[in-house]
Amino acid sequence: MKRITLAITGASGAQYGLRLLEVLLAAKVEVHFLISDAARQVMALEMGVDLPSDDADLVEYFTQQYQASAEQIYVYGRKQWGASVASGSNAPDAMVICPCSSGTLSAVATGASNNLIERAADVMLKERKQLIILHREMPLSTIHLEHLLSLSKLGVVVMPASPGFYHQPKNVEDMIDFVVARILDHLGVEQTLMMRWGQS
Repeated sequence: MKRITLAITGASGAQYGLRLLEVLLAAKVEVHFLISDAARQVMALEMGVDLPSDDADLVEYFTQQYQASAEQIYVYGRKQWGASVASGSNAPDAMVICPCSSGTLSAVATGASNNLIERAADVMLKERKQLIILHREMPLSTIHLEHLLSLSKLGVVVMPASPGFYHQPKNVEDMIDFVVARILDHLGVEQTLMMRWGQS
């Protein structure tokens, strides 16, 4: 079973992260889930979703919400340094920060590890494992661009939250699926969310 860390931070667009979580669980991927306090606030504001604060309750919530199998999703608090994602000796295969706030972007680019999301990303970098960042900001400052460039030079896949339109989206969900499908392609997870370029 593929093991993937999924982090949702306080940028707008938690819909991307939750849809990615749903599809990963449906694909029988083992997901190590991290969420920042800011992400919880943004999720409540943008989606009216009030997630359980207790880690065990959150596991039960997502397991029921997305009909996941037992022990398929693991949730860790921001200071849970004993989590497997905090060490290169037992790190998952890949990590996606979706969406990634500019604050988290800055921390990852400069090697800060002040919380578990930042440390998990640092582990991916030091272990030369796959790290995907879905940065959600507009416009971009020179600081943002420099951080994105420095991470790209380290092999990080930078994916702005910019859906395409050649699949003729009919609603917001189609636009979300476009971006999630591109993430899944890079993770090597089979997906049927969108028609590929040149397909009819």
